[in-house]
Amino acid sequence: MKTLVAPAFAILCLAAPAWAATQLDADGDGRVTLDEVQVVHPDITEEIFTAMDANADGTLDEDEIVAAQNAGVMPDSRG
Repeated sequence: MKTLVAPAFAILCLAAPAWAATQLDADGDGRVTLDEVQVVHPDITEEIFTAMDANADGTLDEDEIVAAQNAGVMPDSRG
């Protein structure tokens, strides 16, 4: 049983970034906009969103979402 726990945990950790992005990407276009973030997290302002948008493309990708969650800037969408 213990031998199954570690691989299962690893799979869940690897899937978390993709899951976070899909929870926020309401229209399924692969890009998470400020409007989409604010539906789930209305307290995220444009200023906070811009700070999270590391590559300054106007949207958040999976890495930016996870980095923001790890930094405590954005709550974890998984609840």
